[in-house]
Amino acid sequence: MAKHGKKYQEAARLVDRSKYYPPAEGIELLKKVSYTRFDGTIEVHVRLGVDPRHADQQVRSTVLLPAGLGKQVRILVFAEGEGARLAEQAGADYVGLDDLIAKIQGGWLEFDMAIATPQVMGKVGRLGRILGTRGLMPNPKAGTIVQPDDLPRVIREARLGRVEFKVDKTGNLHVPIGKTSFTPEQIRENLAALMEAVNRAKPSGAKGVYIRRVTLTSTMAPGIRLDTAQASSLRPTV
Repeated sequence: MAKHGKKYQEAARLVDRSKYYPPAEGIELLKKVSYTRFDGTIEVHVRLGVDPRHADQQVRSTVLLPAGLGKQVRILVFAEGEGARLAEQAGADYVGLDDLIAKIQGGWLEFDMAIATPQVMGKVGRLGRILGTRGLMPNPKAGTIVQPDDLPRVIREARLGRVEFKVDKTGNLHVPIGKTSFTPEQIRENLAALMEAVNRAKPSGAKGVYIRRVTLTSTMAPGIRLDTAQASSLRPTV
């Protein structure tokens, strides 16, 4: 296993691995230990008390982050006719169908989100193996298969900071909530919005403690464990 560099080790010494930090204190500490020269991504890792092998314990939803993600989201829309016109007017970066399918089959993947109308999913379904493994396949549960009239709203929300989260095979969520350049208040609002959305997405089959651990981290920085009860009860103020 590769050893961590000097800067990481210095940052890690500031984090008490036996402590579960109150959210406000954890966010302040995150700002101190985020040492990259570039604007790193802040992520939240949530350990859930679910077994993803069971259909009634799946966790998948979306959240609109109040402070946004701090990056430009490249949006692709699979649509024809009126849907294509509405998507173009709403500012989607790429709009089309057969031409985009051919480009993606050829290896092109220069986009961050794919949205589709139900009318074209028969063709888009061919891309399941390519887009599915990358989390880019349009899906009704993620709110990325929508009627043409809903395209402007979904595109607008994506620009503002709409993020999808889905439990992985080990029962964890890994969700970006912003950049290290964000203020503590912006980080807190996005974290609160996420935790509220995770609570709302609790599946019917979940037994016992639902949210077991919440860890805050940023690119190349050590993780900071948050007090689970306090983090779980956060709610946005805006």
